[in-house]
Amino acid sequence: MRKTALILITSLLLATGLQGQSRKRERDATRDPAVNVGIKAGFNSSMFFIDHFSIGGKELNDIQNNYKVGYFGAFFCRFNLKKHHYLQTELSYNVSKGSISIANTVENKDILFDNALVKTSIHSIDLPVLYGYKFVDARPYGMAFFLGPKVAYTWEKHTQNEYSGFYQQNITENLRPLCFNAVVGLAVNVSNIFFDFRYEGVLHNMVESVSFDKRITESPYCDQYIYIKRRRNVLSFSVGVIF
Repeated sequence: MRKTALILITSLLLATGLQGQSRKRERDATRDPAVNVGIKAGFNSSMFFIDHFSIGGKELNDIQNNYKVGYFGAFFCRFNLKKHHYLQTELSYNVSKGSISIANTVENKDILFDNALVKTSIHSIDLPVLYGYKFVDARPYGMAFFLGPKVAYTWEKHTQNEYSGFYQQNITENLRPLCFNAVVGLAVNVSNIFFDFRYEGVLHNMVESVSFDKRITESPYCDQYIYIKRRRNVLSFSVGVIF
């Protein structure tokens, strides 16, 4: 009985001490700097949603989206508002990769030469503006939910789309220079180290036009125009430091 009582008393004292320390660590929002800056880097996984893909007015079937891993780095600036709210702007360089494969099935045999593959590598400079709410805000721990819009500028010089398995030769896909996205995510920090998880999606068709070399494409395929309507959704994870 004495041993049990001693254990209970010790546990009670430890719990009381930890609770007191936790209260001392509670963040005083008035002592936070008005602005924080930071850097981060991480990986992303892109998936393309195909709304429409047709050749000569005939829609392709059995389209499969394939994930690929890309990477990015960013500099950000956080403006601390009242209580647990903040606004955050970022400037990031992103490399997103993905592919689309199309089987040469019975439905597609009159459109495709072989099993088709579209490989995409997009280099972009992104600028999101995010609103965040810190629902856990006690030193040294924190957790925040954020969302907001993002505009992405596609760096055409380094962006590539490779088409294979089509009758059309030298296919060129032109992406829109500006894409508008919606971003939602969760950030967890321990002291000044944080982990960022986010999901984002393009809000419109990212393809401006698709062309090919009609001079070296056999008839009747040289008269069949290619139309593709697709959007890109990205899941990303990053690690960073906030100062």
